[in-house]
Amino acid sequence: MANGVFDRTSPEAAWESTSTDSCSTVLDRCKETDDGSHPVTVNLDLPTSLRPRSRSQRSHIRQYVESLLDQERQRVWENREEANSNTSGSTSSLQSHNVTSAEKKSKQYYKFYPLSSKFYVKVPFDRLGLLALFDRHKNVTENLFAVVLAVLVGILGCLVLSKEFYHDFWIFLFCFVMAGCQYSLIKSVQPDAASPMHGYNHIIAFSRPFYFCICCGLVLAFHYGATHVTRTTYTLYGLAITNQWTMELARDLILVLLLCFPLLFTMGLLPQVNTFMMYLLEQIDINIFGGTGTTSLTSATYAVSRSTLAVLLLYGFCYYPMSVNGFEDNGQPVMFSVFCGLLVSLSYHLSRSASDPSVLVQWVKEEISKRMMSQSESSSNETSDESLVDPLPQKLRVSVRERLHSDLIVCCVSAIFVFAVHVSTAFTTLQPHLMEVLCYIAGTIGLLIHYVLPHLRKEMPWLCFSHPLLRNHERKLFEVKDAARVMWFEKLYIWSRSIERNIIYTALFLSAITKSAPHIVKDTKLGLECGSLAIVVCGMKALRCAFSDTPRQYIIVIFTLFFFMFDYTKSSETFLIDYFLMSLFVNKLCDFILKLQFVFTYIAPWQITWGSAFHAFAQPFSVPHSMMLFAQAAISSFLSAPLNPFLGSAIFITSYVRPLKFWERDYNTKRADHSNTKLSSQLDRNAGADDDNLNSIFYEHLTRSLQHSLCGDLMMGRWGTVSQGDCFIIASDYLNALVHIIELGNGLVTFQLRGLEFRGTYCQQREVEAITEGSEDDYGFCCCELGHLPHMLSLNATFNQRWLAWQVTVTKYVLEGYSISDNSAASMLQVFDLRKVLITYYVKSIIYYTVRSPKLSDWLNHDNITSALQPLCDKKYCDLDPIFNSHVDEDYDPLQNGISRSRFCYVYHAWIQHCVSRRENGIYNGKDSMLVSLCFALSLLGRRALGTAAHNNASSSVEFFLYGLHALFKGDFRITSIKDEWVFSDMEMLRRVVAPGVRMSLKLHQDHFTAPDEYDDHQVLYEAITSHEQNMVISHEADPIWRNAVLSNTPSLLALRHMFDEGSDEYKIIMLNKRYLSFRVIKVNKECVRGLWAGQLQELIFLRNRNPERGSIQNAKQALRNMINSSCDQPIGYPIYVSPLTTSYSGTNPQYSGITGQEFTLHRVKKAIIGVWNRIRLHCGAACSVAGRSSFEDTGLSPYQPSSRDISGRWRERARSSSASGSASVSASVSVACSGLPTNKEKDSKDRSSFKSTTSPLKPGSASNITLPLQLSQIPETIAAVSKDKEVITRRVRIQDVSCVYDNINLGRRIDVMWPKDKWRQMGGKSSWNDWTPEEGMEGPVVHQWTPCHRDPRSRSHIDKTMLLVNIDDKYYVPITENGVLDLGAQV
Repeated sequence: MANGVFDRTSPEAAWESTSTDSCSTVLDRCKETDDGSHPVTVNLDLPTSLRPRSRSQRSHIRQYVESLLDQERQRVWENREEANSNTSGSTSSLQSHNVTSAEKKSKQYYKFYPLSSKFYVKVPFDRLGLLALFDRHKNVTENLFAVVLAVLVGILGCLVLSKEFYHDFWIFLFCFVMAGCQYSLIKSVQPDAASPMHGYNHIIAFSRPFYFCICCGLVLAFHYGATHVTRTTYTLYGLAITNQWTMELARDLILVLLLCFPLLFTMGLLPQVNTFMMYLLEQIDINIFGGTGTTSLTSATYAVSRSTLAVLLLYGFCYYPMSVNGFEDNGQPVMFSVFCGLLVSLSYHLSRSASDPSVLVQWVKEEISKRMMSQSESSSNETSDESLVDPLPQKLRVSVRERLHSDLIVCCVSAIFVFAVHVSTAFTTLQPHLMEVLCYIAGTIGLLIHYVLPHLRKEMPWLCFSHPLLRNHERKLFEVKDAARVMWFEKLYIWSRSIERNIIYTALFLSAITKSAPHIVKDTKLGLECGSLAIVVCGMKALRCAFSDTPRQYIIVIFTLFFFMFDYTKSSETFLIDYFLMSLFVNKLCDFILKLQFVFTYIAPWQITWGSAFHAFAQPFSVPHSMMLFAQAAISSFLSAPLNPFLGSAIFITSYVRPLKFWERDYNTKRADHSNTKLSSQLDRNAGADDDNLNSIFYEHLTRSLQHSLCGDLMMGRWGTVSQGDCFIIASDYLNALVHIIELGNGLVTFQLRGLEFRGTYCQQREVEAITEGSEDDYGFCCCELGHLPHMLSLNATFNQRWLAWQVTVTKYVLEGYSISDNSAASMLQVFDLRKVLITYYVKSIIYYTVRSPKLSDWLNHDNITSALQPLCDKKYCDLDPIFNSHVDEDYDPLQNGISRSRFCYVYHAWIQHCVSRRENGIYNGKDSMLVSLCFALSLLGRRALGTAAHNNASSSVEFFLYGLHALFKGDFRITSIKDEWVFSDMEMLRRVVAPGVRMSLKLHQDHFTAPDEYDDHQVLYEAITSHEQNMVISHEADPIWRNAVLSNTPSLLALRHMFDEGSDEYKIIMLNKRYLSFRVIKVNKECVRGLWAGQLQELIFLRNRNPERGSIQNAKQALRNMINSSCDQPIGYPIYVSPLTTSYSGTNPQYSGITGQEFTLHRVKKAIIGVWNRIRLHCGAACSVAGRSSFEDTGLSPYQPSSRDISGRWRERARSSSASGSASVSASVSVACSGLPTNKEKDSKDRSSFKSTTSPLKPGSASNITLPLQLSQIPETIAAVSKDKEVITRRVRIQDVSCVYDNINLGRRIDVMWPKDKWRQMGGKSSWNDWTPEEGMEGPVVHQWTPCHRDPRSRSHIDKTMLLVNIDDKYYVPITENGVLDLGAQV
C-alpha cells in the first residue's frame, strides 16, 4: 500500500505530494460540476508540503479556485433566497434535502496505483483505517522482500504437503501455520513476545515466514537425504552420521516443530531475524572455529568469513600430505610441517584480532587518505579540529596498527620455528609418551595457575578465609594515591600463563595433530576430504582457544585425557576430535552449573524476597515443577539461551536465544550539551541540567580509564578468572557500574559499561550496602555466637556466602578517575563581603584578559571603540547606573553615588600596571591612557551584564545574584544598556575577556577561603591566574569543552551547577581533581544477569507492565536484582550512562607492557638491537680498560649520574658551611690521576692527551698521588673541563607513564624546583612545548636529577619522589618521576 495516495486532486491540477507524505488525512467536500463529469474539491485543506509543480499550473489553479468560490457564493445566495421564500417546508422537501446532504457527505478513499500512475484502484479506507488493517512498509525493498517471502512460504508449503507428511487434522494445522506466516507479512503482531523494543518493530514481521522457509527447506533436504542415501557413510564414535534413520529422525523433529509454531511464537522462544542470524554465526565461530564473541551482525559475518578463509587456506596444505601417505614407516611429509607452521601462526593472528572490523577499516581509510591528500590539506584539517578531538579513535587505530606490525613479525618467526621443530620428527619419534607427558604438565600447571592462585588472591579464598592469602599492596592503604603496585605473584601469573599458552599448549596440540592426523583419515571413516577438513578445523579451534581462552583449557585437557583413557578407552576417535567435542561439552556443562546456581540461589526459601503478592503465590506452585525446571535449564544451556524468572517470581521459563552481546539494539547514552541542543533551550530551559545527564560524564571517563588498563589488568589476574560473557559490578563511594565482558581474545577485551544513578533508589542502596559490607564481624555459629578461628570466616558467614549469586573479587582495584567535591554556592556568597570579593576578582580577571589579549592593539586603535570610549576618558566621569552598589563594588564612589573613573583607578590601576609589566610589548598605561579607559568600560559592561542577568536584584538577594552569575557562567550575556553597545564592534571582547573573567573569578573566590590575603600581592595573583589558565578548565558542564577536558584527563576542572532535585533549587560549585580511585570488584553470575535482563524485556514490552514499583525490581540482596535490572537499556532500566562497545588492548597498560614488553615493531626491534650492542660495547670496554674504571673510582663519579653537577653541588655546600664559620678561603685536597681532575697548569696547557689516554694506572708514589690545593670556585670548571674532553657515560631512560610528567614546574614559582640552567627551564614545560607532548615510548638521556631532602637546593625535589630531567630529541626537557620511566642503562 506504499504507492497509494488520497484522491484529493482535480483533473485540471496535479500535486507533487500526497497524504501519505504528510501523514495526514484530507476531507474533501465534493460537488458535481455543471456538466456532471468530474468531482471538484472545495475548501482545500492542503498541508504546507503540497505545492503546485510549476508556475503556470499555480496560476491556472488559482483561477480555477476563484471560479469555484464564485460558484459557491452564488449557490449560497440562491439557497438563502429560496429559504426566505419558502418559510414553511413540507415533509417531502425535508426528506429530499436529507437525501441531498447524504449525497454531498464527504467521501474518503485511498488511491492505489498497482501498475502505473494512470491506472489506479480506489480503496474505501482512510489512512488510520489502512494502518489498522495493514502494516506500512518503509521502502520498496521491504515490499519486495515481503512478496518474495510470501511466495516462498506458499511454494515450500505446497512441496511439504505434496510429500504427504501430514494427514487428517495435522494438514489443517499446517495450513493454519502457513496462513499465519503469510498474514504476518500483511499485519504483524505488535508487540511480539520476542520484540526487544517498544512500539512498532518492522523486523519482527518477517520472523514467522523466515523460520517457516528455513524449517521447510530443512525438511525437504533431510527427506532427500533419507531417500537417496549412498553407501558411503561417515561414522563417529560408532554412530553413523549420514544413515537413513538419522535423516528421518531429524526430518520428523522439524515437522513437529513446524506444527508448534503458534505456541513457540506466543511464548517468545524464537528471536527476530537479525538476532537469530547474529547468534547463529557467533555460535558457529565460537564452537567450530574457536572464535570469540561478536558485537554486531556485521561483526559476526566478518568473523565467520575470516575463519572460513583461514580454513580454506590451510586445507590445501593439509590435503596434499594426507593424500600422499607420507606417514608410513614413522615418517612425515615436509608439507605437513609447513601446514603445522601456518596453522600455529594463523591461529595466533586470529586470536589477537578483534571481531569488529570497524577500527581496521578506519585505519585503512586513514592510510589511504594520507597518501591521497596533500600535506597542507591534512595539516589544516588537523589544526582546525584539534581543540575538540576525541583521542579514543586515534588511540584505537594506533593500537591496531602496532598489533598488526607485531603479528607480522611474530607469525613469520613462529611459522619458521614451528616448521623447523616439527620437521625434525620430534613429534613422531617420542610418541606415545610425549602426548601423556604434555597433558599431565598442562593439567598440573593449569590447576595451579588458574585455580589455586586465583583463589589465593580472592577476597575470601574458597569462601572459608576472611581475607586474601596473597594481598595486593593497596589493600592495607586507607587512601590510594598512586597506581597499583605490581606484585611478585602478578609477574608469576603473567609469565606462567605466557609459557603455558605459547609453549605448552602449542606443543601439546602439535603433538596431537601429528599423532591423530593419519588415524582421522583412515580409521574414523571420515575419508580423505572430510578427514583433512576435520584436522584443519579441530586443530585451529584447539590452538585459538589455547591462545584466547587459556584458563579453561586445562579442565578440557583433564576431562579428555581421563574420560577416554580410563572410562571409554575403546571409544576414542583420536585426541584431536575428542578434545574438540569435549570442549563443547565442558562449555555447556559450565553454563548448566551456573544456571542451577542461579536458580537455587534465587528460590532458596530462607532468603526469598517477595516483591509482590504474585511472588508469594508462585513460590509454592514452583515446587511440583522442579523436573521441568531442570529440563529447561539443560535445554537452555545447550542453546545458550537465558533462563528468566517469570515476573521476578520463583517460576522460571526459557527465553529466546541471544548472542553474548545480549542486547539487540545498539543503545548508547547521548549526552545533552550545547552541541546538540537548540540555542533557545540553552538560554531559557538550561537543557541537560539534570544530575543524571551531567554525572554521565564520569562514567564515560571511567570507560576510557578501563579502556586504557582493563585488558592488562585481566591478564595480570586482578579480576580473577574471567571468560566471555562474564558480568562484574565495580563500586566506589559514588560510582556504581556494571561491566559486561563481551569478547575476550589474546591481548584484547571488548566490554560495555552501564553506569547507575549516583543517588539511587532505596532498593539500590540496600544492595550497595550488601556488596560493600564485610563478613569479618559475623561470629554466628548456627544459633549461637561462638566466634571463628583466626583469619577464617564463621560458620554462618561461610553458609551465607555460598548462597549468593555474586562474589567479591577484590576490594581495592585502582583506576584513574576524578574526585568530586561540591560546595553550596549560596553559603559562600550569602554575605555581602564575599560577594564584593567575587566582584573584585571579576574585575581583575577582566583586566588580566584584556591586557593579555593579542588583539589589544587593534582594540585601542579601533575607531568605533575609541569614539565610544571617549566620554569615559574624562577624569570626572561617573556611571550612575542603579545596578552598582557600595555593598558589592569595591570602586563604588559614595560621594557621586556611582562608579567613577578616579575611584576605579585608585583601586585597580596598580593591577593594570603589573599586568602591563608582564606583557612582552609595553603599552602606555597611565591613568589617562586609552588602556585604562578600555578596562574601565569592560568592567562596567561585565558588572552591568551580571546585574541584568540577575534581574537587577544582584545586590539584594543571593538567589538572584546566583541566577545571574550562572547565566554569565554558561555564556548568556544580554547587552541591554545603550552604554555597552560599543562592544558589538568586536564580539571577541565578550568571548575572550568578559566570559573567562567570570569563570576565573569563581576559582579565585574559592582560593580566597584557603588564603584570604595571599592574592593581595599582584605577582602572586598574576601567577595564580596564569597557572589556573594552563592547568585547569573552568567551564559550564553543558559546554562541549567540559567533556573534551574530562576525556583528555585534565588535572582539575571547575563548574557552577544549577541543580533541581525534588523541588529544591540550588547552585553547587563542582570541583574535579584527577586522582586514583579504589573500587570494589564484584563478579556476578552471568546467567543471573542474562535471566533478569530477559525477564525485564518480557515483562515490560510483551506483558506491558507499567508499574514503576513492580515486584521484579525490588531488592534481592542474594541476586542484586535491583542493580541488575536498573542497568537495562532505557526505557527498560534507568542507567544514566551506557557506553558503546569498547575494546581494550594489553599494549595500552603500562604495567603489563613493562613486564612483557611492548608490541614488536620493526622500529622497536632495531632500537633493541642497537641498545644491546651499546651495552655490549660498554661492558666490554669497562672490562678491558682498568684505567677507565679507576678514573671513576678516584674521582667518585658514578657512570649513571651526571658527575659535574653533584660534585660541584657538594663543594658549594662545603663552601657555604665554611664561610658561615668565618673562613675566608678553603682549600681542598683532591687526588688526581692521569685521567682524573687536572691541575691549573694542566688545564691551561694545550696538551690534553692525558685526559684521553686509557693506559694503566701509575705506580704508587708517582705523580698521580700528589695532593694539590684547589679553590672551591675552580672545582665546577675543572669538572666541566673533564666532562667536555672525556666521553661521559650518562643514563638513558624510556618514558612508560606520561601521567608522571610534571609539565608546569618551570613557571618560576616558589613551589617549583630550582633548575640548573635557565635554558632547560624555558624548554621544560608545556608553556614552551606548544603542540608537542611527551608520549609513552620516547627515550632520552637523563641530564639532571632532583632528590627529596637533598642538601643542594638545585638538586632538591619539591615532592616526596625522585624526579629526572630527560632530554628528548635534544630539544625538549621533560621532568618526570623515577617510577614513570624504564631504565635502559648507560648510554654510550
